[in-house]
Amino acid sequence: MTSTTTTWPDARGILPDDAGTATLVGRAWTADGPSVVALRPEGVVDVSRTFPTMRALTEHADPVAALAAADGKVLGSLDDLVANTPPETRDPSRPWLLSPIDLHVVKAAGVTFPVSMLERVIEERARGDQDAAASIRAEILATIGGSLDSLKPGSEEAAALKALLIERGWWSQYLEVGIGPDAEVFTKAPVLATVGPCVDVGVHPASQWNNPEPEVVLVVSSTGRIIGASLGNDVNLRDVEGRSALLLGKAKDNNASASLGPFIRLFDDGYGIDDLRASVVRLSIDGEEGYRLDGTSELARISRDPVDLVGQVVGAHHQYPDGFVLYLGTMFAPVDDRDVPGRGFTHRDGDVVRIAEPRLGALVNRVRSTADAEPWTFGIDALYRSLTARGLLG
Repeated sequence: MTSTTTTWPDARGILPDDAGTATLVGRAWTADGPSVVALRPEGVVDVSRTFPTMRALTEHADPVAALAAADGKVLGSLDDLVANTPPETRDPSRPWLLSPIDLHVVKAAGVTFPVSMLERVIEERARGDQDAAASIRAEILATIGGSLDSLKPGSEEAAALKALLIERGWWSQYLEVGIGPDAEVFTKAPVLATVGPCVDVGVHPASQWNNPEPEVVLVVSSTGRIIGASLGNDVNLRDVEGRSALLLGKAKDNNASASLGPFIRLFDDGYGIDDLRASVVRLSIDGEEGYRLDGTSELARISRDPVDLVGQVVGAHHQYPDGFVLYLGTMFAPVDDRDVPGRGFTHRDGDVVRIAEPRLGALVNRVRSTADAEPWTFGIDALYRSLTARGLLG
């Protein structure tokens, strides 16, 4: 059952600190259907006559200049659209915000931070048993005997650590992708299945041990060019994946289990890949019972550079004609006890998750069962029927 007491942010609460100089683009549902929108001083502008899909914009040779030249109808103020986005108070006759991507394939990189890598090993060793995690964590840390922050995946030092861990019986498939030459990259969700800001994210009701995964998300063209970035929540079912890595699909791909937004910040003269590398993502979780958790994730501590990760996704070995987005992974793996001592953190229904970065804004969602979140009903066929009816194709 959906609560009506959730406090959602206003426009100021989701915008980057330097929004006045940022090139921000998103998507909104309008009376005609989904539309690409630009954020401008006059309000939220529908540019779908120039760019019927976000894919059309992100495939442009110069998306920043092309977006600046596009005109269209002002749908309203950003405050108006943000206020109309939560499903429990939404007026369907007025516009609201959507996830900013459409035809892009949704990819995710896993085990890219040492902390989260160790937590995946713990999940595997515990076989999804939350009670066993604390003792296994202590044993693994004692075996490794130090920090993995400076270890370069695929290096001679990483190979030596691998040999040591095999000798001591602690090698894991998660350590393989964490410090080995090949990254873990998987398809997180179907095309058009991501949800945007100020709506529910879904946790499968079968899971009793789960957490958010706050991440920076790259937006990449079909040529492999990184053209912008956003924020994402790669919702994680720790007990399901911990039972078997072959359950990754069940653990990761569920209704409303991938959120992204609030907008795409396009790379321009004021924001580029080096600025992204300096990202500091902050997470807060507020429970309905008064619980509060805070965490910070510095992208500088990632074990594989974002450009290198993109190179493992796209190239002669694999093409994405409509481009893709890539969740870069998280170092956030909460171990503080929420309820029972020794059992760490897990979500409760109604948790409000805020993922924020000063130059990318804030992605705010509420946690619900996947069965209670809004069902995903608008797919690729529906999108193209809508675009055709509006005369936006050809």
